[in-house]
Amino acid sequence: MSARTALYAGSFDPVTNGHLDVVRNACRLVDRLVIAIGIHPGKTPLFSVEERAAMLEEECAPLAQQQGTELAVVTFSDLVVEAARRHGASLLIRGLRDGTDLDYEMQMAGMNEALAPDVQTVFLPASPMVRPITATLVRQIASMGGDVSRFVPQRVAARLQRRFAAG
Repeated sequence: MSARTALYAGSFDPVTNGHLDVVRNACRLVDRLVIAIGIHPGKTPLFSVEERAAMLEEECAPLAQQQGTELAVVTFSDLVVEAARRHGASLLIRGLRDGTDLDYEMQMAGMNEALAPDVQTVFLPASPMVRPITATLVRQIASMGGDVSRFVPQRVAARLQRRFAAG
């Protein structure tokens, strides 16, 4: 039997407790999870791709290890279905917080299925405690000196504090 591989794509700028919730649940479903950091030339992220990869490794490796799931953190700048194929993933993992996410994600799943019928999208509902968390809101709160410790892992909160103190 071949290993079941899934790809979870996002910008992860920064890594939030919502991301970790998705990773924790995805690791229960697959043998190998590839976390793919999207790189978009038009966007200027708060953290470099190297910093985001380090945060993902640091926070997600223990979750994967607990489930016996192999973890890889990669980058991509093309279509998510191409990244999935390149890394041997037959599943795309997407987290859902609410109905707005569902509407958008259903459109994306339909387009991805049209482009790559061999890659299936799997939706994972967010746990109630992390539903309101978005990386955008976390960045905004942190940039104004707010406490984001309930929304991100401790090490990420410290990185955010350092980033905005320097800025």
